Amino acid sequence: MESYHVLVVEDDKEILDGIGIYLKNQGYTVYKASNGKEGLKIIETEEIHLAIVDIMMPEMDGITMVIRLRERHDFPVIFLSAKSEEIDKITGLNIGADDYVTKPFTPMELLARVNSQLRRYAKYLEALKGPASNEEVLCVGGLELNQTTMQTFVDGGPVKLTPLEFKILALLMKSPGRVFSAEEIYERVWNERAVATDTIMVHIRRIREKIEFNPKNPKYLKVVWGVGYKIEPIKQ
Repeated sequence: MESYHVLVVEDDKEILDGIGIYLKNQGYTVYKASNGKEGLKIIETEEIHLAIVDIMMPEMDGITMVIRLRERHDFPVIFLSAKSEEIDKITGLNIGADDYVTKPFTPMELLARVNSQLRRYAKYLEALKGPASNEEVLCVGGLELNQTTMQTFVDGGPVKLTPLEFKILALLMKSPGRVFSAEEIYERVWNERAVATDTIMVHIRRIREKIEFNPKNPKYLKVVWGVGYKIEPIKQ
């Protein structure tokens, strides 16, 4: 891939142009929009590999935009917000964001987040091209993960997970019955020191909603209160 395409959606023109300059200097192709409606139009006409989306915008806010794009697209999304309240972070992650940066931020901080998310997304895309002969399938009961094609099935039916959700579930499924703390999951999936373990709680909830028949009484993905999370060992 010669150049990653990054979409920046931000109603503050100074911030929008500034982010665009930083990204272009790193070799990225940049698309810019000033609200969610414009952002969605660009996504439908251009190949986008990552989106940086402000939450508070006129016409269509970032939350609404990401809810709509998640219906069809899996590329990483980084939210921007001037608010630092935890509820905003949880809301953003709940509706499909992969990361969250609070204003004001330094250019290097944002670029580090962008680079990290694109590295993970590149591995995800590469795995989709993998040869079928090298399939590595994880199975627990009716839950199946194909690590070559990055596909997930529950009782034979396909389930759509984001790349991060897939990596978390694969980590747990490789060791059924073992309890992983939120810190360990974060460090092994994000490959960095755990600093925002609330993110894990949100991702676990999203995974459970996708793979469980009854998320409130889960069959596979269990919480061990005060300790962490595990996949219940279940035989076919």
